[in-house]
Amino acid sequence: MSDMKPSALNPTVTEPNIESKSEPFAAERDDQIKRFVRTNPDYYRKQFAKIGNAADFTFTFNLWAGLLGSIWFAARSLWHWGLPFLILETFAIVQIVRGFFGDLSTEAWQRIAQIEGTLDLRRQQLESAIENNTDKIDVYQRTVESLENAIGGIRLEAEQLEGTGIWIAGGGIVALLVIKVVQAVIANTLLEKRFSDWLSDSKIVSGMALKHILLGAFFVVIIVVATVTHYSFPGVFPWLIDFPTKPEIRLSSIAWVEKFFVLAVANGDAFFDAISYGIRLMLDGLEVIFVETPWMVIASFIILLTWLSAGLTAAIYSGAFLSYMGLLGFWEKAMTTLALLGTAACLSIIIGIPLGMYCARRVRFYAFIRPIMDFMQTMPAFVFMIPVIAFFGTGKPAAVVTTMIFGGTPVVRLTVLGLRGVPEHVREAAIAFGGSKWYLLTRVDLPLASPSIRAGINQTIMLSLAMVVVASLIGAKGLGEDVLEALQYANVGQGILAGFAILFCAMILDRIVQGNSK
Repeated sequence: MSDMKPSALNPTVTEPNIESKSEPFAAERDDQIKRFVRTNPDYYRKQFAKIGNAADFTFTFNLWAGLLGSIWFAARSLWHWGLPFLILETFAIVQIVRGFFGDLSTEAWQRIAQIEGTLDLRRQQLESAIENNTDKIDVYQRTVESLENAIGGIRLEAEQLEGTGIWIAGGGIVALLVIKVVQAVIANTLLEKRFSDWLSDSKIVSGMALKHILLGAFFVVIIVVATVTHYSFPGVFPWLIDFPTKPEIRLSSIAWVEKFFVLAVANGDAFFDAISYGIRLMLDGLEVIFVETPWMVIASFIILLTWLSAGLTAAIYSGAFLSYMGLLGFWEKAMTTLALLGTAACLSIIIGIPLGMYCARRVRFYAFIRPIMDFMQTMPAFVFMIPVIAFFGTGKPAAVVTTMIFGGTPVVRLTVLGLRGVPEHVREAAIAFGGSKWYLLTRVDLPLASPSIRAGINQTIMLSLAMVVVASLIGAKGLGEDVLEALQYANVGQGILAGFAILFCAMILDRIVQGNSK
């Protein structure tokens, strides 16, 4: 027994001092909280400890957050909370000011004044009808009585509104107090969460930056004062509604834009003619293939290609869709549409995939062209059709260019996304085994990125089909022309049938491009 080792039962053995080990950690955390909040660190140290030790929501109350409201949240860089609170506070303040100082019946009295002007005119017409003993006396009498009743109802409404001011103000006060309490209760919890994020990411703004305080106060003053003035005292400051502008600025801008396009067309005539010539060559070749080739050959080719790409079921559906187009007399126009679409889609893919491959490894260049692609996708088609017509005139080349502008960006974006999504360790392994850049591109990057690239091709084709009807406005033939005529003459049947033909073209192309994606 004397040889027994010291154990927990032996009172002479002392355990390590856990508190002494936790003291450096606590001191470090206190220093981190001090560097994060910078103001009143003792208060926030206690609140953060209280929040962190609780599994559920813990009630705390930050008086300054409640008093300052949106300014406090802006100062702490909690903008995504400060802006909604600013909207709610503004609404409550508007109700308070309207209730105590605003003229609630202004709009009603304005309506009465407008109706009284009409009533005077109708009374004069009634008097003239009575003097001339015309058959419209009863009509004018009913009109006058109706207007008088309307004025009486609106006047009663105005008088009732004047007595509700105290209730509106009271509701605004209650709403503002509730908002302030909510702000005070959740402020410490939100700040503690931001502190936790700051510990893992030092780039997050900490403290109360002076620029954030000034910016928050500026927005609060501008938004609250302008909103309260407009809703509480309508019509006092008309410039709060009508943006101050000058017609000369718009006219000079129009003249400058027109001068630019005239200069561009005059100096780039040969360049745009060359582009139109190249597009027309490709378009004519595809039209020869699709339109002038016997329909049995094209139909067999499309069905066979669908079968090889997507299977027997998709091939059967493709045959049914082609039969629909042929039996309803849409075959030639559908093939013209496919030729136009094929030209635009092929050019978009030929340009888009290499451009996406170039942008995938060049961040700065992609950051430069991304706003251009955003413009191409978001600008309405009817807007960029104007410069296209100025440069290329009307007809099929202009329709192809318009379709390329609208539908050419997805293949670039998804090529970049696919290539950037290739795992880096796979590329490093290929390089370690002596793979060249060409081997890396063709055997690693492109195969792994092919699902994303194929999805980009699919999206480009679908967006190009969406431009079929719009392109018919500038001379493109095909199914879009039937839909346009149906719109012009309200021919519902023709429009619906042609629309289904466009839909079936899209489904056939989608099956061919996507294939058995698994």
